[in-house]
Amino acid sequence: MPYTSILFCYVRNCSYLCSELYEGAEAPCFIVMIEKIKVLSTVEEALEGTDKYLVNLKITPDNRIFVDIDGDNGITIDDCIELSRTVENSLNRDEEDFELNVSSAGADSPLKLPRQYRRHEGREVCVETMEGERFEGELQDSDNEKFTLFIRGTKKTAPEVLTFNYADVKSTKVIIKF
Repeated sequence: MPYTSILFCYVRNCSYLCSELYEGAEAPCFIVMIEKIKVLSTVEEALEGTDKYLVNLKITPDNRIFVDIDGDNGITIDDCIELSRTVENSLNRDEEDFELNVSSAGADSPLKLPRQYRRHEGREVCVETMEGERFEGELQDSDNEKFTLFIRGTKKTAPEVLTFNYADVKSTKVIIKF
């Protein structure tokens, strides 16, 4: 199976560097994969000038490409189809075999980018810190470094406002209510 890129490491800690570049893959000194930079630039170019943005891009060692996108006004199936066609047309199946999956970040996916936090201001979220503490409340404010959570009081506790730096948060998920 032909590929488009080869990464050869001349570094002592080769496996660590290669696994960082290629999403945790067990990496020998030779890695043969589709170039992540090529896919990334294609996705960014396709989304430029829209309200859509890339949330996550993952390419596995067997050339399975996973693209997660979100938008300030949500994502439709047509958005995913259009981006999938654009990425697929930028790659050559005669040179590289690949599987492509383009999807929305999903309602139950953790928030990863400050832009996602801004989109969900006013909604109920569950925050898990790096220390394992959990907080549920209303996402109030967010910027590029931190966000604010309003926790409603009960008969026994007063309401409180907590501020979290993104670096201190393991995950934040929107609470879906039916």
